[in-house]
Amino acid sequence: MAGRKETALDLAKFVDKGVQVKLTGGRQVTGTLKGYDQLLNLVLDEAVESEREQDDPLKLTTKTRQLGLIVCRGTAVMLVSPTDGTDEIANPFLAADGAS
Repeated sequence: MAGRKETALDLAKFVDKGVQVKLTGGRQVTGTLKGYDQLLNLVLDEAVESEREQDDPLKLTTKTRQLGLIVCRGTAVMLVSPTDGTDEIANPFLAADGAS
């Protein structure tokens, strides 16, 4: 297959696994990757959208919205990451109590 470009993102290893997708406009969706194409259009099953705060759209709340089976258009996809092995940690750049 001469002349065919190799994609920088290999999503084949994430099929049928949990992924977190960040979209333009600040939306964030988590679900099971069921399919994708070369334009980065993604099909997610059991998708859940994390709602954002009204005052600060960059902050997520604990509220979620069940979406079910969805298609994320490739032009809106900013980030795709696996949900397995990712945990939220404390911010190491915040000043600790008593530290200057």
